Amino acid sequence: MTDADPPRHRYAALWESPVASTRGRPARVSRPQVVDAAVAIADAQGLDAVSMRSVARSLGVGAMTLYSHVPGRDELLDAMVDRAYADVDLPEPGLPWRPALERYARGYWQLLRRHPWLLDVNRWRLPLAPHVFAFDEAGYQILIDTGLAASQVIDTIGIVHDTVVGSARAAAAEDADRRSQGTDYAAYWASTSDFWEETFDPSRFPAMTRLWSVGAFENAATPFDPHIKGLLDTLELLIDRAQAEGGSPIPSFEECMARYTAALDEQREAGQA
Repeated sequence: MTDADPPRHRYAALWESPVASTRGRPARVSRPQVVDAAVAIADAQGLDAVSMRSVARSLGVGAMTLYSHVPGRDELLDAMVDRAYADVDLPEPGLPWRPALERYARGYWQLLRRHPWLLDVNRWRLPLAPHVFAFDEAGYQILIDTGLAASQVIDTIGIVHDTVVGSARAAAAEDADRRSQGTDYAAYWASTSDFWEETFDPSRFPAMTRLWSVGAFENAATPFDPHIKGLLDTLELLIDRAQAEGGSPIPSFEECMARYTAALDEQREAGQA
């Protein structure tokens, strides 16, 4: 393990059931209560508002009480992320890939809208947590047998994530401007009528003018639906082509485990030689 690798305590508590102590006084709060309180603070005030002290204050206990459940803020943040991902509405198994992937993307969108502080967490370094893994596993299951190559499955789920995150960031920014400026999206653009009438030059921006003339910008305030539909349309063409060319079979789980077991046996035999 390198210095950059997460130590075991960063993920062990996420996978192991807490052991109740039979000694001393009963705990005033539980680990789930601590995590839920932290999530509630982040939902209301943002991630920067979450600290061991602020969480303890919201629970009516001293900060030291929290350290028996989480060693520090990093571990608390890991647990918060895992707790948030536990609520994702995942597609039921057996759905065709397109409605399943749309359900998956919509579930992610709803997650980020309920917990916008997740947009401040590095997606590339999410905690090694069971509910995070369950979310990613559900995405891979949707596409793994569509004929796409293994790398295409990974890349496509990454593109879905990026598309949803981009839309959620735009929506969160709009929410913030509406709160700070006191005007919604429609009112803001209505207030710019003088610019379009007196300053904007259609001949300088002909492509924009042509798109505007057919109402192409009317859905700009609801970016998620048209963006995800366009992505699914493109992906459908890619999958149809892959299947027409015979696809790129990915080994079954049983085949993977057989290879893994055989490799372990070879290592043991080499060690005994």
